[in-house]
Amino acid sequence: MIKRYLLPEIEEVWKDENKIKKWLLVELAVLEAQVEFSIIPKQALKIKDDLKDIDYNYLLKRQAEIEKEVEHDVIAFLMALEEISEYAKYLHYGLTSSDVIDTANALIIREALELIKKEYKEFIEILKEKAIVYKYSPIMGRTHGVYAEPTTIGLKFLNYYSEALRNLKRIEDSIEEISYGKISGAVGNYAFLSPRIEEEVMKKLNLKPEKISTQIIPRDRYAYVINNLVLLAENLERIFLEIRLLSRTEVGEFSEPFYEKQRGSSAMPHKRNPIRSERINGLVRLIRGYLIPIHENIALWHERDISHSSIERIILPDITSAIYYIIRLGKNIIKDLIIDEKRIKENMEKFGKYYLTQPFLLKLVQKGISRKIAYEWLKRISHTEYQHFENAIMNDSEIRNYLSEDEIKECLNWNYYKNVEEIYKRFGL
Repeated sequence: MIKRYLLPEIEEVWKDENKIKKWLLVELAVLEAQVEFSIIPKQALKIKDDLKDIDYNYLLKRQAEIEKEVEHDVIAFLMALEEISEYAKYLHYGLTSSDVIDTANALIIREALELIKKEYKEFIEILKEKAIVYKYSPIMGRTHGVYAEPTTIGLKFLNYYSEALRNLKRIEDSIEEISYGKISGAVGNYAFLSPRIEEEVMKKLNLKPEKISTQIIPRDRYAYVINNLVLLAENLERIFLEIRLLSRTEVGEFSEPFYEKQRGSSAMPHKRNPIRSERINGLVRLIRGYLIPIHENIALWHERDISHSSIERIILPDITSAIYYIIRLGKNIIKDLIIDEKRIKENMEKFGKYYLTQPFLLKLVQKGISRKIAYEWLKRISHTEYQHFENAIMNDSEIRNYLSEDEIKECLNWNYYKNVEEIYKRFGL
């Protein structure tokens, strides 16, 4: 991820230093288990003293130098360690590179997901707060971009909150799904190892052993995690697309915070553009674009090939970093979101009450009029007399044959919010 959209906390997770720390953690856990099972001599544990004050920057530099010659990062890593400690010869006993890489990946991805989860939970709390504050604040509901029927601002945010709760559960499920490692050897059949060693290593790393693997952890696990991250991102996409739509000059109901020294345009000083929401929507396009390559990584040649590796080196840090960034940005937008209730009220009233057709339709059906005929009457009035809908309805001879003045007034004052409380109770709010 480019620096512009990279936050320090998630950057630390994906630094090469953290990667080789995790590689070494896995290698040492295997070494310890193999000592416990008397596979390698106890003196191998002396490597821990040799590496106690290891300079990871030097290790990375030396690994990179060796890799230029051997063109294999794990081999270069091991060779660099052998230069530091004579006991490094006991590392990687019976292992293949993916035992180390995939098990370390589980630890790294889990770290990233935990950061995302924490940030997203804070975002969810802000959505919940908006839903409560604006519980009964009216706003026009729109379908196809056109006036439909009134709803509340609170219900909009409650809807986003509900979706976000589902995404939070998916992130928790993703943490569970990715928390699997493997120490099963070159093709996954434990030819020079033992499932018991694998189980012991996973206990040390707080992971679970993959029940059966090839040379790699099955990549459906990675696809599952990425799918869930994309769904989370699309929750934000939905919210901030709505903010953009309601920020248009002719609507003006919602708007992003616009700070004192902020500028909207290099040419037009009057501009107040929803640039942060647009940035989020743009980054979600990038995030969603990773779905195809991560799914194409599931089917590899035989027990594995390496076509997945180069893709994952980009996708895993990029998608988690981008999502972490948009959650943080989105949290700040929603927290300081400007909601113009006066403008909302004006918009609801400026075209008259022509949107009140459904209560009349249902009332006429109750009176025995066919739905087809009642629909035609209301369509005619609302399309031709929309700005004077109340008078037109009250004076329409066909409708007055079936509805009294009191019944017409009841429909004109229909309470669209009468079940809001019941909806909120479903969320314990």
